[in-house]
Amino acid sequence: QVQLVESGGGLVQPGGSLRLSCVASGSISSINGMGWYRQAPGKQREFVAAITRGGNTNVADSVKGRFTISRDNANTVYLQMNSLKPEDTAVYCCAAATLGVYRYWGQGTQVSVSS
Repeated sequence: QVQLVESGGGLVQPGGSLRLSCVASGSISSINGMGWYRQAPGKQREFVAAITRGGNTNVADSVKGRFTISRDNANTVYLQMNSLKPEDTAVYCCAAATLGVYRYWGQGTQVSVSS
């Protein structure tokens, strides 16, 4: 089992920045990738960014150039969000993949972009 805990959400003005963190615990040796998804009210969950164990990254077109995913060790992943827009408002969830499938999810952290 893997447990994921996100932090770093909050209220920010348009154009501002936030950095989300996700710390994994448990069977972290089984994780071969981690990612971020978001879900806005009334909308489906959407992919934001992902990073593999080898460090390869993938970022959704909607946030490319503004969001960056990174990690500093085997169990902590970050999502740096710059130039935030009101449409980025959502609950952001961290996910961990084993055998190429996202099997574990965090509780999520709220990001609100508003003036």
